[in-house]
Amino acid sequence: MFSLFVALRYLKAKRSQRVIGFITGIAVLGVAAGVMALVIAMAVNNGFRLTLERSLLGATPHVVLLEKEPEEGIRNWRELTSKLRALPGVVSVTPSLYGQVFLSTPVRAGGAYLKGLSSPSDFAPFLKQGSLDNLGLALGSKLSQSIGAPLNSVITLTSPQGEMTPFGPRPSTFKFRVVAIFETGFYDFDNGYAFTTLKKAQDVLALDDVVSSIELKLADPNDAPEMAREAEAIGGPKLGATHWMEQNRQLLNALRLERTVSIITIGLIQFVAALNILSVLIMIVLEKRRGIAVLMSLGARREQVRTIFIVQGLLIAAAGIVIGLAAGYGISYMAGHYHWIPLDEAIYSMTSVPFEPRWFDALWISAAALLVSLLATLYPARSAAATLPVETLRYE
Repeated sequence: MFSLFVALRYLKAKRSQRVIGFITGIAVLGVAAGVMALVIAMAVNNGFRLTLERSLLGATPHVVLLEKEPEEGIRNWRELTSKLRALPGVVSVTPSLYGQVFLSTPVRAGGAYLKGLSSPSDFAPFLKQGSLDNLGLALGSKLSQSIGAPLNSVITLTSPQGEMTPFGPRPSTFKFRVVAIFETGFYDFDNGYAFTTLKKAQDVLALDDVVSSIELKLADPNDAPEMAREAEAIGGPKLGATHWMEQNRQLLNALRLERTVSIITIGLIQFVAALNILSVLIMIVLEKRRGIAVLMSLGARREQVRTIFIVQGLLIAAAGIVIGLAAGYGISYMAGHYHWIPLDEAIYSMTSVPFEPRWFDALWISAAALLVSLLATLYPARSAAATLPVETLRYE
């Protein structure tokens, strides 16, 4: 309590010590700026990562089993589906068929990926309009807008894998009614995919009873690498398995690298703030040298004197941390809630910069700021504790 009382007294600058008070305020703001910047940077990084993961995990399977060398397709998909369904941690197994098609309406036309699903109900959570009962064709919301195909409109689907004629393959055309519009929140899917039943996709692509992949959804997406190895063992030598982490490795690595770079670069603000704390304490030691000598003459131990200046530095840091956390989390919440920073959805797959502040970040950011500030107090505290009372009182 003695060290805390004296530290608070020293921080309350008199009129003749306004410079010290001014520099102390700058030091507090420096710590606050560093903490606020780190909180906002981590909120943005978390927001991008979590939003992309939610979109990816919602729109894409966690594990995919497919042919290593694309040939005629997976024929024993029913047997494999029953085996994969028995694996622990597997929520659903969906055989599917992919193919590129051309969609046209009286308004305009465009290319798309047609995906045939054995269980269209898996996409029920993303249904925006219509129904998946008696499924004709379900379009992504962006694709529906781009080609002018609203709900219940009739669309012409052209498949390059048409019937064989004496003159070679001839594209086949089909008429479909748009019975559903889905929206996953992932731009690439909403702008490029159309869904139908597996049987209709086989007819469109002129294929037998085969699928191009078997997709697995897991209770815990983080188990995807291990589950991919098990699925590959079940599939046999001709089939291979991949998972969502592997498919999006570059994106996830880029986000991790961005997080590291943000911590390093923005963390430099904390070192600048620490230098301000160092300057403030050195000035206070020089200003209060006579008072320190008096305290030591009255019986204050050197450890107590050292603690006075350490506490001063930590008080400055604590004030800055509180201000920085309040400002950082406040700005993050407001910017995320009101979408302050818009984005091009076609490039970033989201309409605005997402902010996801986490309470855990507040802990390590505060601890780092306190540690840097503590290191900045060591030299001034040691210098104050080394004061010689007799000589100081004699010459000052």
